[in-house]
Amino acid sequence: MDIGIGLQALHPDPDLSVVDWARRAEERGFSTLGTTDRLAYDTYEPLTALAVAAGATSRIRLTTAILLAPLRANHALFAKSAATLDRLSDGRLVLGLAPGAREDDYSASGVDFRQRGKLFDALLERATRQWQDHGGIGPRPATAGGPPMLFGGFTKPALRRMITYGRGWIGGAQGVANFQAVLPRVQQAWQDAGKEGTPRLVATAHFSLGPNAEQRLHHRLANYYTSGTYTRESIEAGLTTPEGVAREAAAYAEAGCDELILFPHGGGLEQVDLLADAVGL
Repeated sequence: MDIGIGLQALHPDPDLSVVDWARRAEERGFSTLGTTDRLAYDTYEPLTALAVAAGATSRIRLTTAILLAPLRANHALFAKSAATLDRLSDGRLVLGLAPGAREDDYSASGVDFRQRGKLFDALLERATRQWQDHGGIGPRPATAGGPPMLFGGFTKPALRRMITYGRGWIGGAQGVANFQAVLPRVQQAWQDAGKEGTPRLVATAHFSLGPNAEQRLHHRLANYYTSGTYTRESIEAGLTTPEGVAREAAAYAEAGCDELILFPHGGGLEQVDLLADAVGL
């Protein structure tokens, strides 16, 4: 199983360089750099942050985990932006996509929250066509047919998008038991659609290591997700010791996960090394 690491994206520290973080992550052997996405929050815009990371690295993948796709209301421009990043990074972009469930992100953007499913479908149709046919809008992505796409969620529309456009599925950071519970539906949908091979299965998790790790993780997640079952489950599944990280990574590998991306909460550049040591990189 591949192990990826997220950028410090929640309340990003202006003194913590994305360039230094990306270079260190690549040096330590992580498979991918991940980003999260919210509009109405103090976070970096995912594609922009990954573009900075791309310029500082040469091998590590660049994954949106996930990007709130319907917020990109200009579909041709989104397709061009993604193709540009894929081209400039020599085909390292992976698009994890989902509609999101927070209405405040849509209110801030002027995009109708109730129409996000239809907008998502329209974006996927336009982007894939543009990546394949060009239509006078460049550049062509480095990856034939466009960057590989992973889809989050387990509703019927989410699974339909995965089997129509995707290379696989990306799970939320609610722990390995939740990942295992959803997995049969993902695999069955893939099989029922007659897709070749198996879907790529990616999981996400939250971590913080070192002094005050539990306090940092709890504070940041509670502030980011604000309330509800997902907040509680994410905090409970958060990883704050090297032993916990190692056990969870082993459990995900045993469950059939292809890649686990761990997102940091607080701390500095030392978090890259602490995580790498915990997972044996």
